[in-house]
Amino acid sequence: MFKIVTLLIMTVMSVSLFTGCTQPDVPINNHNNRHANWNQTNVNDVDMSDLDENLTESEMMMTEDGAENKMERIAFPTSEYYRLARTGKGTVKGKIYLDDTYKHIPGANTRLYLNPVTSYSEQWYNESYLGGHKMQKADSRLFNYLKFTAADKGGNFAFYGVPSGDYFLIGTVKCGQECGYAGEKSIRIARKVSIQGSQIIERDLTRLID
Repeated sequence: MFKIVTLLIMTVMSVSLFTGCTQPDVPINNHNNRHANWNQTNVNDVDMSDLDENLTESEMMMTEDGAENKMERIAFPTSEYYRLARTGKGTVKGKIYLDDTYKHIPGANTRLYLNPVTSYSEQWYNESYLGGHKMQKADSRLFNYLKFTAADKGGNFAFYGVPSGDYFLIGTVKCGQECGYAGEKSIRIARKVSIQGSQIIERDLTRLID
């Protein structure tokens, strides 16, 4: 009887030992988890009327009649965007304004965004922003990689939790008679910025009035 009890105890212990050390077969998708933390601003956090206006004039230019006359964008480089850092501790802050030598005209309450530097965004920067060419609509996937903020009444802005990397800092200042225009115009401004780790960098976004 003692031998039978001992045998039963040993059998139970053996089963517990092996089943207790076995991990469930749950797939781990690190690729999707990395993406989940990057876009801290989603479409519901953005004033769509402002977004539509600013991004139409800059990076996310929408197609219009005669789109065939606009410059074609390169194919969206998925692999480049997948390699981007998704989380960060950096801070980019500054002031957005127009300068006419005598005074500063701030971009009051305007929307700004950081666009990671890739071959896709560099095409826009070189051909559209610097070259003045109109471009066809950007791939909708780009929105997932933009980081947004808004300036205060004085044009002061700040981005928090910025991942390490290189970005195009982009914003728009509206200006009318104070800039010498007959009607209100939206002046686009863009520049490159770089940040590493937990840096706090100050970069104004400004340009002279034409």
